[in-house]
Amino acid sequence: MMSKLQASDKRPRQLSFSSGSRLRAGAAILLLCAGFARRGAAKADAAEPPHLRSETLAAFDHYVELTEARNEEELRKGAPFFWIDDLPGAERAAAYAELRRGSVKIERRETRENGRAIPCKGGLIHHWIGVIFVPGATLSETLALLEDYDHHASYYAPDVERSRIESRDAEHFRVFLRFRRHKVITVVLNTQHDVRYFHDSPARAHSRSSAVRIAEVENAGKSDEREKPPGEDGGFLWKMETWWRMEERDGGTYVQSESVSLTRDIPPVLAWLIGPFVTSIPRESLTFTLEATRRGVETRRNAAANVARH
Repeated sequence: MMSKLQASDKRPRQLSFSSGSRLRAGAAILLLCAGFARRGAAKADAAEPPHLRSETLAAFDHYVELTEARNEEELRKGAPFFWIDDLPGAERAAAYAELRRGSVKIERRETRENGRAIPCKGGLIHHWIGVIFVPGATLSETLALLEDYDHHASYYAPDVERSRIESRDAEHFRVFLRFRRHKVITVVLNTQHDVRYFHDSPARAHSRSSAVRIAEVENAGKSDEREKPPGEDGGFLWKMETWWRMEERDGGTYVQSESVSLTRDIPPVLAWLIGPFVTSIPRESLTFTLEATRRGVETRRNAAANVARH
């Protein structure tokens, strides 16, 4: 502030103060310094890594429980299978036409309880749902890519940096994925997921994925790389739950992914730094994941076709 005042008044002036004026000026300076000190302390406190509090986790778990119940009810009834099936007739037909032309249909969702928002003190819940169409793909080809976790680092690069299946029992997977995400800042996360696949009919399937461990990686790729304790980190991704649905029809396969994630809340003093990462990454990641799924299935189909021709 002082530098701006000096810059705006280029002509130096001689000022004289009475003793009373000097006292008042001194008091004002002390108050100003105290104000800067308080703001500096506030910034320092805001910059401290947040902790995942039990009340925040409880709120998220409740949100997921209600979302899970709605998903199970829809799957039991068989409709709406995709979120666009709930649209009015003409709008629904237009959405399907856009999907077959290669669009990604995505929207923000919010699970409410008795019509009321579910508060999540100390955290932010991000809820997105999207759907794509993979022309020419069968359901089995789509599932083969999704279940090929050992190669997800290839299909979903650069968002997925490392991937492997840690265990598998039929359609029950335990998977390791390392995410690298960038938006103003770069965050690397080691994650473990529990994934189950279900075959609803010859043309339909769904899966349920839960991130059972998420750890932020400090100094990723360096000799002193280390994991921060889960829940005691930058708070860029504390929890993540995902629901997938697939249906083969119209000469291809429709793929829907619904994601609910939990991050830290955003202190105003850090909004410019972490705000873009926290608020935009969930949507961008889901869009990228769906588009990469389509590319991956098409790449595998083309490679198989080339092998068959030779």
